[in-house]
Amino acid sequence: MQLQANSVWLATQPVDIRAGIDRLSLYVQQALGKAPCDGTAYVFSNRRQTRLKVVCWDGNGVWMCVRRLHRGQFVWPQAGDTAWELTGEQWQWLVAGVDWQRLSASPPAAWKL
Repeated sequence: MQLQANSVWLATQPVDIRAGIDRLSLYVQQALGKAPCDGTAYVFSNRRQTRLKVVCWDGNGVWMCVRRLHRGQFVWPQAGDTAWELTGEQWQWLVAGVDWQRLSASPPAAWKL
């Protein structure tokens, strides 16, 4: 089995990482205004941004995964929004501990040789 999500959303406010599926699903409904069972992976971080928790309903049940880096912190958005949508590539960089907000897939338009 493999976790496959339609999209990935970060909850920008830290949560108590001890929270379980029900509490995080309630947070998705109340704080983010989204449906927790829509196939989206919702990602949460603790206050120090050293741990992630992912909750995703897949139609048959719910996945809950935890990730902790060996060293360092996850790079988290500093925006005032309550949620932030990531591309698949940004998600891969985030879980690797890379500053995904500074990466650009395309070179600047003004660059010429």
